[in-house]
Amino acid sequence: MSLLSVEGVTMRFGGLVANEDVSFEVRPGEIYAVIGPNGAGKTTLFNAISGLYRPSAGTIRFGGKGTVEPFSWRVAARAASVGASTAFGLVVALNVQELWKVSIGDNYAYDEPFPWGTAVADLLRAFPALGPWWGVLPAAMGFLLGAGATAVLWQGARRTPDRIARLGIARTFQNIRLFPELSLVENVLVGMDTRMRSGFWSCLLRLPRFRAERVRSERAARELLDFVDLSDRAGDLAKNLPYGLQRRLEIARALASQPRLLLLDEPAAGMNPSETNDLMRLIRRVRDRGVTVLLIEHHMKVVMGISDRIMVLQYGKRIAEGTPGEIRNDPRCIEAYLGKDEHG
Repeated sequence: MSLLSVEGVTMRFGGLVANEDVSFEVRPGEIYAVIGPNGAGKTTLFNAISGLYRPSAGTIRFGGKGTVEPFSWRVAARAASVGASTAFGLVVALNVQELWKVSIGDNYAYDEPFPWGTAVADLLRAFPALGPWWGVLPAAMGFLLGAGATAVLWQGARRTPDRIARLGIARTFQNIRLFPELSLVENVLVGMDTRMRSGFWSCLLRLPRFRAERVRSERAARELLDFVDLSDRAGDLAKNLPYGLQRRLEIARALASQPRLLLLDEPAAGMNPSETNDLMRLIRRVRDRGVTVLLIEHHMKVVMGISDRIMVLQYGKRIAEGTPGEIRNDPRCIEAYLGKDEHG
């Protein structure tokens, strides 16, 4: 069974086709590489998988399920509740004076304590007395407005990066996206946000649940820094790290969301040979940790040294897929990188 299944994905930007009918599968526990010349559409494909872009065509499935939130009774209930609240608020706003007079007026205005239950019951009974123009029609319009707006917002949020992260897909970026003024621990804690359960009031009032979760999170963050060999610099600011160590910190932050699939976008870019060798060992350790790895890389030593399977893109299309040995000897791949000998 595949962990990630990409079927016929196409990405169009106006008249530009960045990916065209790309299909592949990533199996659990493997390191799968996507390679190709500059401009082949590799990062665009990553952006589609991670939710930054919405595919123009095709489907993406993770763990046998779609990455787009399906319509459910919870979605319908949320839209209905917002619609009912909007209907109630609109009717009250249009008829506040009349409702006050009919339902409360002088009956309870001077009662001590004020009988809230009785007054609300009278308020609800007063709605039919408003008539269709001031009661039924505003209520219907308010319900449609509230439910419709909720449906529109839900449609736009069905496939967003935060939802993809909660499903179990994390990523790093081609250009480092750390928070330079935060410490290493704080950067990793940011990556844990999708897994934290403390609500707004728990955080605001610093309730015991929030404090306990904070302690657990900091402990987990330090364990991840130790995993990427950065525990001795946990309190340093991210901007003070050398470039190669910043790449490691990005991987630690991505692992903080407890992903099942880790997307690495050119993790060896700008590294010297020693840092590259260390990175290869780290990626293997990530795989051994139980996290499947999908990476884009131009460094052929890295690709051929750690990948189980490789897919080659050219001009947004898949031209080959196979083991490192098969790709190394595939004439189409050699032509894509070195060009075609017109005189041979």
